[in-house]
Amino acid sequence: MGSGHGHSHGIGQGSAAGPSAGSIRRMGIALGILVAFLVLEAVVGLWIGSLALLADAGHMLTDVVGVSMGMVALVLARRGSSATARTFGWHRAEVLTAMANAVLLLGVAAWVFYEAINRIGDTPDLPGMPMILTALAGLAANIVVMLMLRADAKDSLAVRGAYIEVLADAVGSVGVLVAGALVLGFGWGIADVVVGVLISLWVIPRALRLAAASLRILTQASPAHLDVDAVRADLGALPGVCGVHDLHVWTLTTGMDVATVHLVSDHDPQWILESARTTLSSHGLDHATVQVEGTVDGRQCEEDVTW
Repeated sequence: MGSGHGHSHGIGQGSAAGPSAGSIRRMGIALGILVAFLVLEAVVGLWIGSLALLADAGHMLTDVVGVSMGMVALVLARRGSSATARTFGWHRAEVLTAMANAVLLLGVAAWVFYEAINRIGDTPDLPGMPMILTALAGLAANIVVMLMLRADAKDSLAVRGAYIEVLADAVGSVGVLVAGALVLGFGWGIADVVVGVLISLWVIPRALRLAAASLRILTQASPAHLDVDAVRADLGALPGVCGVHDLHVWTLTTGMDVATVHLVSDHDPQWILESARTTLSSHGLDHATVQVEGTVDGRQCEEDVTW
C-alpha cells in the first residue's frame, strides 16, 4: 500500500509581499477619525435627544467595526501568530468581533424603535442646528476616510469591505442632515423620528447578514459560494483517483477557505497531490491538505471517520 500527503498555502500567510505598513497606518488613522465622530454623534444625540443622530451613530459603529476588522486582517496577513497554542493565529477574532457587532446593532435598532413608539404624539422640540453641524461633521469624516481607503481598496478585500461600509454610512449622514434642515426650517420634530427609524431599517438587514455570515463561519459550515459536490466530483474525475472521502471544507475567516480530503489511488502519490491541489485551487481552495491512500487487493483503504 502506498500513500502520501501534502498541503498548499494561499491566503493568510504573512510575507514580505503582504500589505504595506502604510496601508495599516492609513487604516489606523481612518479608524481614529471614525471613532471620534462616533463619540461626537452619540454625545450630541443623547444631549439633544435626537433619534436620527443616535441611529446614525449606531450605523457608524458598523464602520468602526468594519475598519477594525479590515485592519486586523491586514496585520494578520503581515504578521500572523507563531504561538503553538494558536496554530491558526488570530483569524477568528475578526469573526467574533463581527458577531458582537451584529448583536449590538440589533440592540441599537430595537432601542430606536422603542423610543420612536414612545414619541408618537409627543415629539420633543429639537434644536436643528446641532443636528446639521454634527451631520456635516459625520459626512466629512466619511468622505475623508473614503479618500484614505480608496487606493488600498483596489488590492485588499478587507479594505474594500471597510470602504463599502463607510460609503453606505454617508447615506445615513445625509439623512440626518435632511432631518436637521426640516427641524430647523419648519420645526418638524417628527422628521428626526422618521429618519431615525429609516436608518435603523437600513441597518437591520445588514446586521442580520453579518450575524448569519459570522454564525456560518463559527459553525464551520461550508462556504455559501462553494459547491462541495462539484469539488468532490472534480477530485473524483482525476485520472487514477478511485475514491474521494473525508472531504471537509470550511471558512477560517473572511476570504480564507480551508479544505482537507483523502483520495484513494494506485497512481503516483506525488502526481495525484499536485493534480488535486490544482483542482482545489480552481475552486478557490488554496489552503488545502490532501492525503493520498493506496489500495490493497483493489480495495479502498478508508479509515473509519466519525465526523
